[in-house]
Amino acid sequence: MKMNGRGLIAGAVASLALVASAGTLSSAEIQHRTDYSIRLSGLPVATASFRSEFNGNRYSISGSLHSAGLADIFASTRGTTNVSGIVSRDRLRATSYSVTYRSGKRGRAIDVTFRNGNVVHSSMVPARKKPDNWVPVSNADMRSVLDPISGLIIPAGSRVCPKTLPIFDGESRLDLRLTSKGTKPFTTKGFQGEAVVCGIRFVPKSGYRKGRDDVEYLRRLKTMEIWFAKAEGANVYAPVYVQIPTKLGPVTVSATRFGG
Repeated sequence: MKMNGRGLIAGAVASLALVASAGTLSSAEIQHRTDYSIRLSGLPVATASFRSEFNGNRYSISGSLHSAGLADIFASTRGTTNVSGIVSRDRLRATSYSVTYRSGKRGRAIDVTFRNGNVVHSSMVPARKKPDNWVPVSNADMRSVLDPISGLIIPAGSRVCPKTLPIFDGESRLDLRLTSKGTKPFTTKGFQGEAVVCGIRFVPKSGYRKGRDDVEYLRRLKTMEIWFAKAEGANVYAPVYVQIPTKLGPVTVSATRFGG
């Protein structure tokens, strides 16, 4: 999920994939499951599975991501994430967010604590060595931000797109700018209906290597899309499909299950 090195594209996909849960915002506890398949040029490279719980205005989400297919042969990748917070009128506000992942012999753990949308604590173990061309994250960059999971779960009644989502993932600060592209039919296990289609632009702000080819490639992309569906009986929208063109072919993140 970092914006440096060859893993930038995969990191962007993972960040978009790790938004997979939603539930009805009633006073009773609601559980919801969403599964994703991640493919490169049609070939499977990873799977993700998430569980959500909503209880009144509190929510918690736990998820896991595993490499699959050829990607698993070259470098097995595993990751888990947990986020919890409060449901407000127009967005989900995290109070805590954590990610741990391992790819081959390398691993990292990230923990972020929020208060009223502002970052009050952030840690990364092991810490990343910053190159000279690193764009540092300022204190101002960590105010009024969203985590990359619940930031893409949108309560009904709020605009799905257009809007700008200010994301902080524990290291990098970026904006995801959504623009309306209408609706399209979408069907998967647990859902059949219309999905809200948004164009998506990637705008890096800080916490990355300036001039990095991967960053500039994502910044220039104008054909990325993200589709949102409303959970059955719920009052939120969550992503069910993402498409990101890459130099190796299109990366797609598609919900294979949405609900239950």
